[in-house]
Amino acid sequence: MISAGDFRNGITIELDNNIYQIIEFQHVKPGKGAAFVRTKLKNIKDGGVVEKTFRPTEKCPQARIDRNEMQYLYNDGDLYYFMDNTTYEQIALGAEEIGDSLKFVKENEMVKMCSHNGNVFAIEPPLSVELEVTDTEPGFKGDTATGATKPAIVETGAKVNVPLFVEQGEKIKIDTRTGEYLSRV
Repeated sequence: MISAGDFRNGITIELDNNIYQIIEFQHVKPGKGAAFVRTKLKNIKDGGVVEKTFRPTEKCPQARIDRNEMQYLYNDGDLYYFMDNTTYEQIALGAEEIGDSLKFVKENEMVKMCSHNGNVFAIEPPLSVELEVTDTEPGFKGDTATGATKPAIVETGAKVNVPLFVEQGEKIKIDTRTGEYLSRV
C-alpha cells in the first residue's frame, strides 16, 4: 500500500479494478480546508488519462509491473510470436493487443513485454532502431530549404518523414517513441 502523500511520477497503482500510472502529481495546501493531492493518472491498459484528487492519508495498493525482455520472432496473419531467450518459451499475441508498437521492429529483435499478474498489456520496443529506407522520392539538387522533409517507407512498412538528402537503400536511425528520423547510420 502506498499513501497519496508518497505519490511520485511513474508509480503504478491499482484503483477501481484498473491499473494506473501516475503521470503528474501536485500537493495542494489551500488557505482554507485540508490539504489534498491532485493527480493525472494514465490507464495502462487502454491509454486513457483521468484526473483524480486524493486526501494525503488515502492509501492505494501499488501495482507490480513485470518487464521481461523477449525476442520478436515473426507474425502469422493476426498473431505475433515472441520467445523468452532464457526459457525458450514462446507466446503469441493478437494484433489488437499489439497495436502499432511493433511498426519499427524487425523480426528477431528484442522488445520488453510489460505484464501485470501474467497478462501482457504493452510492448516496449527499443528506444531507437536502425532501418533501411525501401522507398522514397529522390532529392533534387537545389532542394535545400532548411528543415524540409519528404515521406519515406522503411523496411518494416512504416512511414517516416526524412530530410531531402536521404536516398533509397540508406540505413537511418529512428526514435520509436515519436517515429521521428534521428540520423543516417
